[in-house]
Amino acid sequence: MNFQLIIFYCLLFCGDLDISSIRQKYLLKFLPVILSIYSMFPKLNKTNLMHSLLVLYTLLVYGMQYSFTGIVVIIGILFSYLRFNSVVRLGHIIWAKGIFLFTGKRIKIRGLEQINRKRKHLIIANHTSIYDIPAIMNVVPQISWIGREYLTRIIGFGRLLKMNHYIAIEPGQPKRSRESIEQAIRKAEENMTICIFPEGSRTLNGQLGPFRKGFIRILRAARLDVLPITLNGFYTLKPKNRFVIDPRTHLEIVIHPVLKAEELCQLTDEEILKIAKDAIEKNYRYC
Repeated sequence: MNFQLIIFYCLLFCGDLDISSIRQKYLLKFLPVILSIYSMFPKLNKTNLMHSLLVLYTLLVYGMQYSFTGIVVIIGILFSYLRFNSVVRLGHIIWAKGIFLFTGKRIKIRGLEQINRKRKHLIIANHTSIYDIPAIMNVVPQISWIGREYLTRIIGFGRLLKMNHYIAIEPGQPKRSRESIEQAIRKAEENMTICIFPEGSRTLNGQLGPFRKGFIRILRAARLDVLPITLNGFYTLKPKNRFVIDPRTHLEIVIHPVLKAEELCQLTDEEILKIAKDAIEKNYRYC
């Protein structure tokens, strides 16, 4: 055992320095006790050493991110009351980029030329992580989100979502869901870009789940062109069912060619679902 060798060399070192035999006697006396206590703890192999480092990294990142989010929210509320909307919008951009700055990760973006900044879109994307929202905001900062209601109850983050035209939707409550879709249609008619995760919730296994038809109602009512986006690596970074953030992954956003509303609206719901899912899935990797 390495610990025993350390004690042994310490004793030899003490002897070389002519330290009294009484001190050596006490060291030898308590050595079995020290070794018995040491044996109660698991060996620190590479696996749990890495896990310990990831936990430490996660706590540090969460602390910085939540503090940063709180500061952005306070400043955003102040300037929103003063009606400095341009400053609030700038704050959203800074927040989205800052979140990944604290993780030490950079996002590779492919297909940026597919976005027409002069037009509004209906963005659809796969949903793998809580970091999906700031990731997309790195590409399209001014956007109205459709997502789960519980996110609005997260301290700081929930307030930030509400300031960013967030539309809460709750699966299993048809009436509330219809009202949320109607709200999204009104936002689209006001010439806003809408973003929705067609799966409805984050994946638990890294695979794409079945797409729901909510975005099709918005498509048919608002006639917005659909912009499919694939998010890669975010499941490995921080999935729904794991506390620890794992930065040992490459983050990538793939922006696909626009799907024209006038062409999609001529198809059945099932055909639209297949085209939309195939567009996202063909470049998808979760690691």
